[in-house]
Amino acid sequence: MKSNIFQPGYDELRKIRRQSRGLYWFTALFSMFVNLLMLTGPLYMMQVYDRVLGSRSEATLVALSVLVIFLYGTMGFLDYARGRILARVGARFQTALDRRVFDAMIRRSAVAQDSSAQTGLQDLESIQRLISSPVLGAAFDLPWTPIFLAGIALFHPWLGLLALAGGAILIAIAIANQIFTKAPTQKANMSSHKANLMSEEIRNEAEMIQAMGMRGASFARWQAVRTEALKDNMSASDSGGSFSTLTKTLRLFLQSAMLGLGAYLVLQNEVTPGAMIAGSILMGRALAPIEMGLGQWAMVQRAMKGWHSLAELLSKVPPETERTALPKPRAVLEVQGLAVVPPGSKAPLLRNVNFAVKPGQAIGIIGPSGSGKSTLARALTGVWRPAAGSVRLDGAALDQYPPDVLGSHIGYLPQRVQLFEGSIAQNIARLEQEPDADSVVAAAKKAAAHEMILKFPDGYDTIIRGGSGLLSGGQTQRVGLARALYQDPVIVILDEPNSNLDNEGSQALNHAIKQIKAEGRSVLIMAHRPAAIQECDMLLVIDKGTQTAFGPKDKVLQEMVANHQNIRKSTNAGGVQ
Repeated sequence: MKSNIFQPGYDELRKIRRQSRGLYWFTALFSMFVNLLMLTGPLYMMQVYDRVLGSRSEATLVALSVLVIFLYGTMGFLDYARGRILARVGARFQTALDRRVFDAMIRRSAVAQDSSAQTGLQDLESIQRLISSPVLGAAFDLPWTPIFLAGIALFHPWLGLLALAGGAILIAIAIANQIFTKAPTQKANMSSHKANLMSEEIRNEAEMIQAMGMRGASFARWQAVRTEALKDNMSASDSGGSFSTLTKTLRLFLQSAMLGLGAYLVLQNEVTPGAMIAGSILMGRALAPIEMGLGQWAMVQRAMKGWHSLAELLSKVPPETERTALPKPRAVLEVQGLAVVPPGSKAPLLRNVNFAVKPGQAIGIIGPSGSGKSTLARALTGVWRPAAGSVRLDGAALDQYPPDVLGSHIGYLPQRVQLFEGSIAQNIARLEQEPDADSVVAAAKKAAAHEMILKFPDGYDTIIRGGSGLLSGGQTQRVGLARALYQDPVIVILDEPNSNLDNEGSQALNHAIKQIKAEGRSVLIMAHRPAAIQECDMLLVIDKGTQTAFGPKDKVLQEMVANHQNIRKSTNAGGVQ
């Protein structure tokens, strides 16, 4: 049932894999010659023991040795070429899916906490590593194992039976390894992932942990998770290592047993000494792919899990359809009957919201904490899709614009501003590799951040590194505001824009809002502080996810004050009674 649900993802992965079908056939062809050339050693030993030592001919030994050098050189070249082909197949597979998986991961993570989204790129890398590793080469060698075992039987049936029994035991061990190590390996991977997430969370909040004396408590919390991960990893390692050791020991024993049985048959004059040595060498070669697979089974399991997780992610997030390019919209935003249900929830956080924004208007959105202001911001930027109703930009629904195009039309300053590793200019330019300097400076000036940035060691080229603490909260918010204003979006949405700003920053914010309005663009401001709505023309009041008022700012404020006074009078009257 589960595979049917995620079938589109499996089909997409197989389609990409089929692009390298020709290279896989080349690998199979090279593997055929490599395995045929593996017979060089056994045949050489047979000739040396049965012909050279019997005839005592040095010329024959030299001729055979020269031929063996050539054959081994050819085999080494083909094996090297096979490895290079598989490395490029792995790189081609990853390159073909990099953008698709990255987009799916961003789209899924933006609307839901999904483990398949969080590890998407790691899953893709695990598959690439398996394709490029010697394990896949061993998989191409595996079909030759029965042929080598049959070749041993040609020397003598007893030798063939010993080889067949040994091969069957090793295959049984491989199956048992897959069965008994699957659960411990999955548990170990989940525990390690949990520990890594917690360590990353602690690292990101290092300043707060240091300031509040939480190092001991945070270490104890992380150590408990880390210890559990270590236990799970040791359990998985012990389980897999026991099978790997058993396989190696059994293979060495089988080679010695092959020599012992061969020696007995030589004494009985049923095989030659050369056949005895050749049988032992062939036995080792026949079982080598199985031993390789068991030794690298953790990598195989990780890639198999990555394959299924990627199929799940790609099925949940299908490819985006091509959209007809629309002209740059006017600053007209219409919200009709909007209801928003957060991902993973069944109850709407917003219900029946209706308002319109015209060019040159600034609308303040106010309400108590948890009323749904940030939820509305996510819906207006297209991050969360409406469960009911619509959000239209200049008449077009938001999903009619490609995400990157929509982002260029709608500037967004989230409640918590996150800057990325890179220069300040790159952060303002929304991570463009080669930012347009004029646009970057213009956006910084509109956000009143230009003079502030010039005071940094390298100005706009100052590098921001994660957790460096180079910028204060207010400075970070100004850079975030400049990013929201980059390349003049027609709609600017500011969620608590002055939460970290001082008086000077608040004045700069109001100046930026006034300038946006003067340019015929529109602003929506989610705010608690009265200073943030100073330049607003209209007010939208949200309480408990419901729109309670919308209209001119002064009128709405008067109604709110009147209602407040009426409530107080009613309360006082009730108290008198």
